[in-house]
Amino acid sequence: MKIADNKLSSLYTYYKNELSLIYDESELFAIFELVCEKFLKYTKSDLKKYFYQPINQSNLINIYNAGVNLKKGIPIQYILKEAFFYDMIFNVSNSVLIPRPETEELVDIIIKTYKNKNFDKIAILDIGTGSGCIPVILKKYMPQAHLTGIDISEHALNVARSNAIKHNLEVNFIKQDIFSDPLNLNSTFSIIVSNPPYILNSESKQMEVRVLDNEPHLALFVPDENPILFYKRIIELSNQYLEQKGYLFFELNSLTAFQVRQYAIESQYFSSVEILMDMSGKERFLVACKH
Repeated sequence: MKIADNKLSSLYTYYKNELSLIYDESELFAIFELVCEKFLKYTKSDLKKYFYQPINQSNLINIYNAGVNLKKGIPIQYILKEAFFYDMIFNVSNSVLIPRPETEELVDIIIKTYKNKNFDKIAILDIGTGSGCIPVILKKYMPQAHLTGIDISEHALNVARSNAIKHNLEVNFIKQDIFSDPLNLNSTFSIIVSNPPYILNSESKQMEVRVLDNEPHLALFVPDENPILFYKRIIELSNQYLEQKGYLFFELNSLTAFQVRQYAIESQYFSSVEILMDMSGKERFLVACKH
């Protein structure tokens, strides 16, 4: 080990020496706070209070090893096996995407759209559920709604189920390939929501190595020659599985957002189709209401 002693301050010096080329100092200290919260149960004020105090060898090794893995480019969420999303902590593994802030915005749009509705009559389907973060949060804020999440990956579904159990929220998870016909669904839904794969293969050249090397490509990429294939399929499924006056919600790639909107309009399934911007001003969400 390249640690002078077993003080937190010395561990942080190690982090700075080894990781300063990967993270800027503010980001690195925020990561160090997460690591200390995970292994020491320290709050931010605790970290400040005990920064120059020694810790036991077991915790020292855990924090040191986290630094070693960070240097390999492994995202901190996969190292700690958890990620913060909306207002909850979710289990994650490299079988699922790390939840993004844009998806928090998508969930917020749904919650606000249905703020004053009768949840007893709302059934929600999340397509490509991954970690289950979307339906688990929606179940928390719409407790009487019936939530279903589907995914092609059994490994992802195991993570999703663990998150529903972790937060004591009832969500039905089903293994399903949306390109199979018919789907293994025996009901219609008031809401269909999806954050499907939407990154073009050609965009991978501009992506961070830690994303490319660690997050599941199955959940990220689409072929350049057919970039909205998942959106097309889900729009077609809406004809059968979305109730009248029901809503379809998508997270979008801003590069193909208007292609998705045009396909939804041309389907003639919807009375309204709207694109909403995210906090950075990009075309990020589609909201469509069925006739």
